[in-house]
Amino acid sequence: MSLALLRFVSALTFCVAWCGFSTPLPLLAAEPIQFEPVANFLKLPGGWTLGKCSAVAVSGKGEIYLFHRGKHPILCFDADGKYLRSWGDDVIGNAHGLRIDRDDNVWVTDIGQHRVFKFDRTGKLLLALGDGKPGTERDQFNKPTDVAFGPDGEFYVSDGYGNSRVMKFSANGAFIKSWGTPGKAPGEFNVPHAIVIDSRGRVLVGDRDNNRIQVFDREGQRLEIWDGLAPYGLALSPAGDVFVADGRAYTVFRLDALGKVQQSWGRKGNSPGEFDLPHMLSFDAAGNLFVAEIDGKRLQKLVKKK
Repeated sequence: MSLALLRFVSALTFCVAWCGFSTPLPLLAAEPIQFEPVANFLKLPGGWTLGKCSAVAVSGKGEIYLFHRGKHPILCFDADGKYLRSWGDDVIGNAHGLRIDRDDNVWVTDIGQHRVFKFDRTGKLLLALGDGKPGTERDQFNKPTDVAFGPDGEFYVSDGYGNSRVMKFSANGAFIKSWGTPGKAPGEFNVPHAIVIDSRGRVLVGDRDNNRIQVFDREGQRLEIWDGLAPYGLALSPAGDVFVADGRAYTVFRLDALGKVQQSWGRKGNSPGEFDLPHMLSFDAAGNLFVAEIDGKRLQKLVKKK
């Protein structure tokens, strides 16, 4: 698909999204997915409130982890939304990205302290990267945004607001390499905001302020550019589709493995199924979708209908 056509499809998708919730695009053939939003899904302890919700991830055990900018920044719930545990008040400066690795460890990026933390599922700190100050060295970050996990145990950090680069580390946190510089040209970034590794081993980077997703191999060689969206968050569905939280369009988009827009959901608002700055998103094993909202200060669960 040409870049011009993708821009057209993306613009049409945006218009469709504003017309109602869960409307499939007619231009591209795809089996549509139906979602049903669940109102008042989370059960917080009495007196607790959520701040800006920046990220969500679901573990292999089905536990839901929410990262927010408030007290008890890392919150864990069971599959029914019941509160289980929390931590992070004495560690986290300003919440941003959260991911769960294949061993159910919890990884977060802290844009306040310019650090990346790895915890076990109970909150025990296992690894801390960064020295707490913004910088460009191999052991420093400048407002890192997200983490992704490679098939050989390596991990990747999108770094981020201050440094327009992707950093690659070994499983034990040793620096391997980095790529990217500020700019608009292919291979350059303007706020690399989200990152995932798909089943083909491709590194998908949400180049947010350049309104595109850049696709690389695991060594940083650019493969493709998918233009036309503002990717605040990226997630892979159990079926392998790429889902994008577009915070400017207040919409979640579904892409296929070639970057073609297949479907969209949502519009600006605070009702169930609407979004107020959707930031990051995740799936459980059943294909249910979870969306963390910055301005909405909430986590939405959207149940996949059969």
